[in-house]
Amino acid sequence: MKRRNRNLIRLPDIMTGLVATISFGLLSLASASHADDSFYQPPSPFPAGLPGDIVSWREAKAGPPRARELAHAWQVMYLSTDGLGNPDVVTGTVLVPKGHDPATLPVIGMAPGTAGPAFRCAPSRMIDKGAFYEQPAINDMLERGYAVAVTDYVGYHPEPETTYIIGKSMGAALLDVVRAAQRLPESGLSSSSAVMLRGYSQGGGATLWAGEMHSAYAPELDLRGLAAGGVPANLAQVALPLNGQAGFGVLLYALLGQDNLYPELSLTPYLNAQGQQAVTEMVSDMCVLELLQDFQGVSLADVTDVNPLTGPRLQRIAENELGKGTQSVPVYQYHEEQDGLVAFSQARDLKNLYCSKGVNVQWQPVDTQGSSGVVRHINLAYRGNSGVNVFIDEVLQGQTPLSNCDGG
Repeated sequence: MKRRNRNLIRLPDIMTGLVATISFGLLSLASASHADDSFYQPPSPFPAGLPGDIVSWREAKAGPPRARELAHAWQVMYLSTDGLGNPDVVTGTVLVPKGHDPATLPVIGMAPGTAGPAFRCAPSRMIDKGAFYEQPAINDMLERGYAVAVTDYVGYHPEPETTYIIGKSMGAALLDVVRAAQRLPESGLSSSSAVMLRGYSQGGGATLWAGEMHSAYAPELDLRGLAAGGVPANLAQVALPLNGQAGFGVLLYALLGQDNLYPELSLTPYLNAQGQQAVTEMVSDMCVLELLQDFQGVSLADVTDVNPLTGPRLQRIAENELGKGTQSVPVYQYHEEQDGLVAFSQARDLKNLYCSKGVNVQWQPVDTQGSSGVVRHINLAYRGNSGVNVFIDEVLQGQTPLSNCDGG
C-alpha cells in the first residue's frame, strides 16, 4: 500500500489542545533503533510460576523529566495468560513515587489506550523514551502518592503479535501487572495494597474486562474501583462502522489482533496486494498516529478481494462483548457524546446493562466540542483525567460513590 504523504494531514487537523502539544506528535520521534531489544524477547520455554510472577526486570525512566523527578521506574516481564487461557508473558512498567513508604501505597493498574501494532509502540518503550501519550495520567497518579503499574498487553516483542482488543487477554494482562508490581522486590509495594484500575479507549475496555474477571482470576487483589472512559464494549458496533472512515486503521488492527490469537482466523487469504503491503507496514513500523493518519477513508474493499468478515470471525467478535459478567466494585464510566472512534450508544448500553445488574455506576457523558468525532475521542483522553482523579481519590479515602444509573 502506498503510504500517504503525512504532510497532507497535519496534526492540528486530527487533534487539538493538549493532544497537539503533548505527545501524540512524540510518537513520530520514537525510532525503531531499539527494535532488537532482547529484554522483550519471550523466554522459551516459559518459566514455571503463577500469573503475575516476575520473569525479568530492569530499571527504566519514568517518562519525561517531571516524571523522573516524581518516581522510580522499572520495566518488567511477567507471567500472564492469553485470551484462550494459555500461559504467556507480558511486559509493562512499574512506577513508585519518591518520598513515600511504598508498603503503604495504593496501586493504580493503568490500561493504555491503543498504542499500535509495531514493536516500537509498546507503552513501556514509549514511557522510557518520554513519548507516552498518556503520561499526564501517570503523573497525576504519582503526584497523589499512588504507585502505578502499566501493562503493555500481550504480544509486544521484536516479532510483534499483539492481540489487540481481545477482552480476556487485556483483562488478564492488567490484573497481572498489578500482581507483578506487588511482587517486584525492588518496588517495596505490599501484596495487600488497595488497588484501583483505570483506562481510556482500549484501556477503558481492558479495565472493565479486568473488573469482570477479577473475582475468578485475581480474587486476592483488594480491588476498590474502576475508572473507564471511551469504552469499546461492543466491537461489532465500534470497529465495523469504521470501515471507510477516519478510523479504518483501528478496524484493520482489530482484525489483525484477532488473527494473532485465534488459530482459525487469518486475513491473509482475503488480502489483495495493497492489503498485504498495508499489513506488512502496520506490523513493522506503525503506531496509533500512523493508523489514524495513513488510513483515512480506506475500506475493506480497498485492501481485500473477498470480505473477511466471515461467520467464525463474527463469532469471535461477539465473544469479546462486555457486560456478560458484572462488576463487584464501583465504576466511573465516561464517554464523549459525539465520539467518532468508539460509538457513544454502545457505551451507554453497557452502562444500562451494568445498572440493571445492580452495579454502582457513575455515568458521565461529556461534550468536548471537538472539530470532528476523532478529535472528540482524543480530547477526552486528556480532559477526562480530572473526573477520574476525583473518583479514585474519593474511593481510596473510603467514600462510596453515588450511583447515577438513572442519568442519560
